[in-house]
Amino acid sequence: MLFVAIFYGISVIWERDLGILQKFLVSPASRYALVLGRALSAGVRGLSQAFIVYVLAFILGVHLHLDLGNTTIVLMAIMMGAAIFSTFSLIAACIVKTRERFMGAGQVLTMLLFFTSNAIYPLSMMPPWLRSISRMNPLTYQIDAIRSTMIVGGQSIFGSGVDFAVMLAILALLIVIATKLYPNIIN
Repeated sequence: MLFVAIFYGISVIWERDLGILQKFLVSPASRYALVLGRALSAGVRGLSQAFIVYVLAFILGVHLHLDLGNTTIVLMAIMMGAAIFSTFSLIAACIVKTRERFMGAGQVLTMLLFFTSNAIYPLSMMPPWLRSISRMNPLTYQIDAIRSTMIVGGQSIFGSGVDFAVMLAILALLIVIATKLYPNIIN
């Protein structure tokens, strides 16, 4: 989900180059609604990826929690994570403004977010300096929420409440920043 959502901002650059973005900006829709719509769109796309992962996990024999409560939490975490990273991508697109620069920045951001999270190694195995960086990374909280509720035997480090509170705070901050920067993509 991270790898797809982080490149969601390139669509804004394409829309600007094709003249579609100007039409969005002169519409009566607020900038906030445009940014939130993009975040929601990325969340829905993330759900389709989650379905594929669930099917593959089932085929591979991974023991999953398939009850309604845990599945709902996983889907909410996926939607929120996709919204976070697509909004972050939108901010990057507003800053770099060209496809070439965005592709380079997107690669750097993806690798930075992925390797400084708990996606590969648990926090307990990380050196203290990397653990500190990982705790500032929204992907760490998304992975914590998903692992603890999706996989049988998975345990949360922070707790679902903390995971969702951090993700919600980061999403709100990114939406505010993206809303301020969104009209600047034209210049």
